[in-house]
Amino acid sequence: HEREHDREISELITRHEEEMEKLRAELNKEQQLRLDELQQQMAATHKAEIEQAQLQSQTLHSLELEALRLSLNNMHTSQLELTQSNFRKEKETALVELREMLNDKRAQEVAILQSRHQLEWEKVKEQCLKEKEDL
Repeated sequence: HEREHDREISELITRHEEEMEKLRAELNKEQQLRLDELQQQMAATHKAEIEQAQLQSQTLHSLELEALRLSLNNMHTSQLELTQSNFRKEKETALVELREMLNDKRAQEVAILQSRHQLEWEKVKEQCLKEKEDL
């Protein structure tokens, strides 16, 4: 019974680890897709802003254009850093929630198995006592 119990717990742990790894891969894939989308959006926005700046360059002084370019780069860098930070926080939160959920599920399954084990142990104990009395 103990070996069977240990084997069941080992299987639960293995399933838990496999589920965690699968979910990590899914989260990483989703994060990469979101980052790619954001980079495309930022590239399109950046291209549109550069085109606008080029139209204005006919009337603006070159120093003003340099200041605008630096400002846009800083804004894009800040936006990218903020987005990456938000994705990281979302991923960490999702992983914590998932870990808690899987731990709760595992604890429930372990409790059920322990309860079954206890019931079986009690039955065996009763049978032994009965057999002793019969003898």
